[in-house]
Amino acid sequence: MELLSGAEMVVRALKDEGVEYIYGYPGGALLHIYDALFQQEDVKHILVRHEQAATHMADAYARATGKAGVSLVTSGPGATNAVTGIATAYMDSIPMVVITGQVMSHLIGEDAFQETDMIGVSRPVVKHSFSVQNPEDIPAIIKKAFHIAESGRPGPVVVDIPKDMTTPTERYPYEYPASVKLRSYNPVSRGHTGQIKKAMDMVLSAKRPVIYSGGGIVMGDASNELTELAQMLNVPVTNTLMGLGGYPGTDRQFIGMLGMHGSYEANMTMHHADLILAVGARFDDRVTNALDKFCPTAKVIHVDIDPAAISKTIKADVPIVGPAKSVLAEMVSIVKASKKQIDKEALESWWQQIEEWRTRHGGRFRTDDSELMKPQQVIEMLSKVTNGDAYVCSDVGQHQMFAAQYYKFNKPNRWINSGGLGTMGFGLPAAMGVKLNFPDADVACVTGEGSIQMNIQELSTISQYDIPVKVICLNNQSLGMVRQWQDMNYESRHSQSYMKSLPDFIKLVEAYGHVGMKVDKYEDLEAAMQEAFSLKDRMVFMDIAVDPFEHVYPMQVPRGSMRDMWLTKTERT
Repeated sequence: MELLSGAEMVVRALKDEGVEYIYGYPGGALLHIYDALFQQEDVKHILVRHEQAATHMADAYARATGKAGVSLVTSGPGATNAVTGIATAYMDSIPMVVITGQVMSHLIGEDAFQETDMIGVSRPVVKHSFSVQNPEDIPAIIKKAFHIAESGRPGPVVVDIPKDMTTPTERYPYEYPASVKLRSYNPVSRGHTGQIKKAMDMVLSAKRPVIYSGGGIVMGDASNELTELAQMLNVPVTNTLMGLGGYPGTDRQFIGMLGMHGSYEANMTMHHADLILAVGARFDDRVTNALDKFCPTAKVIHVDIDPAAISKTIKADVPIVGPAKSVLAEMVSIVKASKKQIDKEALESWWQQIEEWRTRHGGRFRTDDSELMKPQQVIEMLSKVTNGDAYVCSDVGQHQMFAAQYYKFNKPNRWINSGGLGTMGFGLPAAMGVKLNFPDADVACVTGEGSIQMNIQELSTISQYDIPVKVICLNNQSLGMVRQWQDMNYESRHSQSYMKSLPDFIKLVEAYGHVGMKVDKYEDLEAAMQEAFSLKDRMVFMDIAVDPFEHVYPMQVPRGSMRDMWLTKTERT
């Protein structure tokens, strides 16, 4: 049997797991592992400029592929810098393995240089964590980490490795397990057939049904099954922010995103439905608004891989624990075999009402006589120039909501954003992680002048590794979503929401060796964006001036029902 050091075991285990890229930043506790990385070529390392970026790159890779991304950070501040990225993945159920260095075993608990209890610090925001106590355990621990991260409800796993577990001169037998079995961890592989039959009987009896799907459809590879079921039944489909692309965004049956900034027709459909089939969604607060006013006439069928998510906030009339893909496939089979059919007359009347709602609002926004561009126009142009087929990675704020509303995603895994945690600084490293793994695809980072500065140092990483992403910066000179809330709830007292002394982004990106474009007029936008995406081997930063006073609408009225929305600054349902 081959003998390897603990450091070599880490690297070999990653190779045997099929990992091509890891993202990280070296430090003393990791130097044995970094030396082992240097002496091989199969596992490629990307040197970021901040550990948070390493986790976001790994996270975005996972969102785009469904496979766990890997980051490698040193002990102490390196590990704590990664916590934001770990929490981002945890909130959105994204598979990720984060390997953290640790001080030598005999120094743990002694307040040694760069010591942090990473197991304790990360415990609330990981699916599981491991601390290596014996170098011989490393292959099995790495295998378990990937299994836990990718199975069941996905999530991040931390593997904390003291430096003395990786000493180069100490060698141990290496064997990477072909599989792993954990006695206390057995996620279900299919739903309960009796519950699924009961659910489909309710669906086929409904007069005003709606399918409400979330990120579980995307990460569970269930888009095809969802689409087949919805189109067989001819029922409306709405997605959460995390579920966009799980059902084709340009299809007639898609009624838009629901929730706080959801479409008028989606929120109205949900409120008036008599049956909600929720799949891979968790009824979070950005969807439901006031729980006591949520969809008062609807029965709820809730499908989720995680039993803890079902009836957590909204009581399910029919709970189904199981993977979205297999449950939906079984639902399709039941409909095909059933003699019972959905009430077509009632469904036609339901669609007429939905079309009326769609006609009333339908994602409209107002342009005026000023020369200021609307951010919605920029996103629509991005969709046009990329033929709706780009990987769109966003930061967090108004630009994120505009991208979600106005870019029509027809494929899953193309919308890469931080939903649950809402992490500013996510967009640029996320785009980098996607572009590295899909070099021939168009990859755009939609951001604002506030978010982009959170991790703008990664322009240096882009230079080192030639990662030609396109940055679409909607520059409104302010923290737009903060300012919108101040306009609506604080009588426009803009406390610390205006960005002053902004850098000249064009000069800044050029200093890193990239291409900068400034666009001030809408008539110049299409040509500039076409040029940006034609530069296949260059990173391009588009600094686009947009109306600083534009708000994101619709917007739910706080503590109201789903149908209570602001539609413009002066129009409310």
